[in-house]
Amino acid sequence: MILIAGPYRSGTGGDPDRIAANLARLEEAAWPIFQAGHVPMIGEWVALPVLDQAHGAATAEDVLYPTAQRLLQHCDAVLRLPGESTGADQDVAIARERGLPVYHRIEEIPGHVAQPA
Repeated sequence: MILIAGPYRSGTGGDPDRIAANLARLEEAAWPIFQAGHVPMIGEWVALPVLDQAHGAATAEDVLYPTAQRLLQHCDAVLRLPGESTGADQDVAIARERGLPVYHRIEEIPGHVAQPA
């Protein structure tokens, strides 16, 4: 399982359209990771339903960062996508502490399948 880490809320000013665009960029990496024989994971896929079901009892910070930290206990690597993101930087730091590979390009992931141009 490879955690895809990159900007989600960073640089959006809270604009829902920009947040959605950031999530779409994270999700673009899911198929190539799957094709390479791995399971892609994005922390927001888990955290957002949890946050929704908290019905205001928790903030994004209460759920998003801890979810990624918990997921990293089960991940084999991290793909760090470009862009400023405190959360993604934390994910990389945790991965490195645990000795997990950190990739910065999809092409670095073992089993990567080149896509036709």
